[in-house]
Amino acid sequence: MKRSRINQILASADEFIRSFGMTLPPFAYFTPSEMRAGKSRLSHVIEARLGWDVTDYGLEDFDRMGLFLFTLRNGRLSDLQDGRGMCYAEKLLIARRDQLSPMHTHRIKAEDIINRAGATLAVQLHGSDARGDFGPDAGGTVLCDGVQRNFAPGEVLHLSPGESVTLMPGDWHAFWGEGGDVLIGEVSTVNDDLTDNVFRDPVGRFAQIEEDVPPLHLLVSDYARML
Repeated sequence: MKRSRINQILASADEFIRSFGMTLPPFAYFTPSEMRAGKSRLSHVIEARLGWDVTDYGLEDFDRMGLFLFTLRNGRLSDLQDGRGMCYAEKLLIARRDQLSPMHTHRIKAEDIINRAGATLAVQLHGSDARGDFGPDAGGTVLCDGVQRNFAPGEVLHLSPGESVTLMPGDWHAFWGEGGDVLIGEVSTVNDDLTDNVFRDPVGRFAQIEEDVPPLHLLVSDYARML
């Protein structure tokens, strides 16, 4: 993806989030130079990979398959392993109309996917096979706002604003905005995007960036090489 396109997506996402009366935290608006100057006091932001995230899953067709994310808070894997401390994470996501986030699951993370505002969020579900891999013929059971719901292989849940689904490790899912754009909330156990995303098909988690203009804000995938 070109950096100029990413900059446009960040500005548009911020406007979309604000349209529902929500505001991102102050560090979201730091420039790259401000991030570098404040690196020591921003150590948790950097280490926990809080902030902006835009992916086209390495397929260079963001409008068809892609996702905007902003990680608001994220705990420590060491706390999760110890069973105490900061064991949680929270994100905001934007799924554009008919923009697919491809089928995947997590080995560690459990998550609530919440339609916060906008159009309908479509979530397609599959269970796992006996080895924990994608089960084309496997259904399962999830919680929708705390209420048990059985799903058939490939069934699509349609979540209106305010509705949610709880996904456990091994619950395979893909999602998109149906009828319009959707502001999504994600509340989960500690998030590790470097190792804990398991995709059914061979795609990448992060975009390859062409630096045609300077970045408006750094993405979480920029931290290691730009800070």
